[in-house]
Amino acid sequence: MKFDDYSISHELKKNIAELGFKRPTDIQFKSIPPILKGEDVLAIAQTGTGKTAAFAIPIISILQEMKHSVRYEEGVKCIVLEPTRELALQVTEVFQKMAKGTKVETLCLFGGVDQAPQVDKLVKGVDILIATPGRMFDLIYQKHLKITGVEILVLDEADHMLDLGFIKDIQDVKKFLPKFHQTLFFSATINEQIKKVAYSLVRNAIRIQLSPKDPVAKNIKHSVAFVEMDDKRFFLERVINENPESKILVFVRTKVRAERVKSAMQRVGIESETIHGDKEQLDRLSVLDKFRSGEVKILIATDVSARGIDIPNVDYVVNYDLPDVPENYVHRVGRTGRGMQKGLAVSFCATEEKPILDEIEGFMGKKIRVLELDKQEYNETIDFSKDTTNYDLKALLKEAEELDALKKKTKKKKK
Repeated sequence: MKFDDYSISHELKKNIAELGFKRPTDIQFKSIPPILKGEDVLAIAQTGTGKTAAFAIPIISILQEMKHSVRYEEGVKCIVLEPTRELALQVTEVFQKMAKGTKVETLCLFGGVDQAPQVDKLVKGVDILIATPGRMFDLIYQKHLKITGVEILVLDEADHMLDLGFIKDIQDVKKFLPKFHQTLFFSATINEQIKKVAYSLVRNAIRIQLSPKDPVAKNIKHSVAFVEMDDKRFFLERVINENPESKILVFVRTKVRAERVKSAMQRVGIESETIHGDKEQLDRLSVLDKFRSGEVKILIATDVSARGIDIPNVDYVVNYDLPDVPENYVHRVGRTGRGMQKGLAVSFCATEEKPILDEIEGFMGKKIRVLELDKQEYNETIDFSKDTTNYDLKALLKEAEELDALKKKTKKKKK
């Protein structure tokens, strides 16, 4: 099937074609028809399978048709809730490109910036609101925003929204909406808690679940190398130098680690940027723009940013540290191999991280291919590094604290 076969407007078909979309992905093929019919949808699909377009295309079509009705009343008709500012901005960009020429207006709402420009746009008229919960509720309680006319509610990256504690916000949003509205629930992973919340929010939903036994997209090649904590920086240097033209996204466990890995790369002449919760919003957006444009090819991120990074053509995801939560592995590696593209994911696993690796493999239902490193190759990777600097005492103590915390956490999980 092609997008031309759908009963959507000429403008929307033209925009889809200009974005390079030819045929719908599995999640788009299964989601678009029921959404166009006004059904509630509960969709579980891996990161990178085209979920945003799966709901953006039918929503724009519905609202475009609605605007031609003589009974149409101005105001927000659709809310898309997102867990992070970065993701909200990126989803907004997709909506705006797809809605070009349709007269369907989209606004992104998020905190950390002046609200006045956002309020001005609301006054001028907006059909689709893509928002993080905090700023949206601020404007509702200030009476700048009315959502009583909303007909479609989308909960995107719903599992991450629950992880961040947004469950009450989601339930509160429903209180403001009309009794009869369409709810679309999209998530990369599902467990009993998510199921319970999902079914409390949707009514007679069409359930769509793709590759439930394999939560990671098939076009990503996974591998793991057993590398001790103190040696990881040498192996990252090697990966980067062996792939000089590649766009590489590096995930670490903490904000402190992110900055220290950046410093380690600087010492060997490799330029990189970091993104984590301590950075100001404008700095985070600037860093993403540099990475997106290719001005900077190495981005070092924490898990807080894993869901908010949707950058085209990420060639490599490097798990410098393994994630504490197995599900986060899915979200990390899902930053590469998006859509029809191929992706590579390599993980560095230290001795103390092996229990975490076991959990990740259990969650995925398969083993990750091991990159065999003999003693000579391992030592040569360190010996050939340009970094001859030893950690200072303060850095060593900080590293010891992190490792001790990791060991304690692992022991608790075993119990």
